[in-house]
Amino acid sequence: QAQLVESGGALVQTGGSLRLSCAASGRTFRSYGMAWFRQAPGKVREFVAYITGLYDTDYADYAKGRFTISRDSDGRAVYLQMNALRPEDTAVYSCAAGLLVWSRRADASAYEYWGQGTQVTVSS
Repeated sequence: QAQLVESGGALVQTGGSLRLSCAASGRTFRSYGMAWFRQAPGKVREFVAYITGLYDTDYADYAKGRFTISRDSDGRAVYLQMNALRPEDTAVYSCAAGLLVWSRRADASAYEYWGQGTQVTVSS
């Protein structure tokens, strides 16, 4: 059974950095689009970043210039490097994988596989 498992979440101070990892098991996601979403308490889940199987990327406006998404060539891991973290980045970060068209990259319903999430807390 295919599974995604995130790790790397932690408590960090404003301005700090974290690298989130998402490990895939049960299958390879080499041809899948993979993304990171986040959900803060009391807020809806929102798109963070996306990477295609050909390494094209896209970011939410708030993530541009601070976050970098990457993936392994074997389709078994995706990463999110987060720099210059702010208190408003506090959320549960989840990775997702799906066979989707570019236009749906920010649509959570387009993804078939989800991890359980990892908590990122940024203190002020």
